[in-house]
Amino acid sequence: MRYGLVAVLCTCCFILHAQQDSSIAKFLTPANEFRPARVYWVTGTEALLAAGSLIALNELWYKDYPRTNFHVFNDNHEWLLMDKTGHVITAYTTGRYGMKLLQWAGVKKNKAIWYGGLTGFVYLAGIEMLDAYSSAWGFSTGDMIANAAGSALLIGQEVLWQEQRIVPKFGFRRSGYAKYRPELLGSHFMEQVIKDYNGQTYWLSFNIASFLHEENSFPAWLNIAFGYGANGMVGGHENPPLTNAAGNSITFTRYRQFYISPDIDLTKLKVKSPLLKFVFGTFGFLKIPAPGIAIGNGKFSGCVFCF
Repeated sequence: MRYGLVAVLCTCCFILHAQQDSSIAKFLTPANEFRPARVYWVTGTEALLAAGSLIALNELWYKDYPRTNFHVFNDNHEWLLMDKTGHVITAYTTGRYGMKLLQWAGVKKNKAIWYGGLTGFVYLAGIEMLDAYSSAWGFSTGDMIANAAGSALLIGQEVLWQEQRIVPKFGFRRSGYAKYRPELLGSHFMEQVIKDYNGQTYWLSFNIASFLHEENSFPAWLNIAFGYGANGMVGGHENPPLTNAAGNSITFTRYRQFYISPDIDLTKLKVKSPLLKFVFGTFGFLKIPAPGIAIGNGKFSGCVFCF
């Protein structure tokens, strides 16, 4: 994943260097007045993406399980809260895209903050309704609270500071646990990114300079990030009995992992090109790999590339 991101960024830099036509830059520049055509484009694209992703999720998650009546499901103790943390960050990130797109369309700031900022909450509520009518899951109050928390983190910072000083981010590496239960944790890389909570890490990246005096000389792009992850999980509440190829029993210790690592706020890098700003903003939800410290299972350890 990280190599693909580097390739994308390098390609964009090459395009920018060779770009002679300013039409792309003009198109990506946020409008300083209301543009109905852009609003129609944004809302239409969001509707298509939402519908397409819900259909894809139905194929990936729900199609193999019978439909049932609306019911509530308490999953607050599953996966060591990794799924709830993921809901917070997904609601935040989706809402931030929605907010930025409405600002690009020239929608007034307050309306863009509230309407766009709630995009993530509304979208995830749709997914929650799929859960509510599936026999394998159900409507989760905990999920909805996490969704609201993510949207509140986004909107609250815009109202309070007019900027995002604390940015939730995501990282993933293959954990090695998926091979024991591929039907649950994913049989290939893209499924594992979504399903294997052991490989996911969720971060809160704090922009230090934004909390200091306006005339400080601290690098505006340098953040400190605090991460949360978990390992040893091959089941939601507990691990089922497992055996290896030789028939011997396998057990894994379930434990939480905490991280601290420097990070880069791509949106704070000084670039003039609207296209490059767009690229940095698009991939800003990914934790930049950097050295760090991990604490978990009663041990301190270091990681050369924490992400």
